[in-house]
Amino acid sequence: QVQLQESGPGLVKPSQTLSLTCTVSGGSITTIYYYWSWIRQPPGKGLEWMGAIAYSGSTYYSPSLKSRTSISRDTSKNQFTLQLSSVTPEDTAVYYCARDAGAAALDAWGQGTQVTVSS
Repeated sequence: QVQLQESGPGLVKPSQTLSLTCTVSGGSITTIYYYWSWIRQPPGKGLEWMGAIAYSGSTYYSPSLKSRTSISRDTSKNQFTLQLSSVTPEDTAVYYCARDAGAAALDAWGQGTQVTVSS
């Protein structure tokens, strides 16, 4: 059974870069046809898909966040990482990593990690 766990700082200052890592166990991030996504939920709002990295290493981003988002991976550690630059308080949210089995079928999620952007 695949498990995902987010890690990273809970507090980031405005204009800095938010960096989170998702560690995957019980399955490889290079397994064919799986995509590994980042999703966030601001307080009082719905879920927002931010982007994903495919089993092949190809990356996909939400158009609204593309200019500030970068997703990469370390296959030796079975981890993938989110970087969001130039953060503002509007980027305060619970950030989740998840596995996409295709067609946006998110079948495994991390527990989520709260990130607050504040000076």
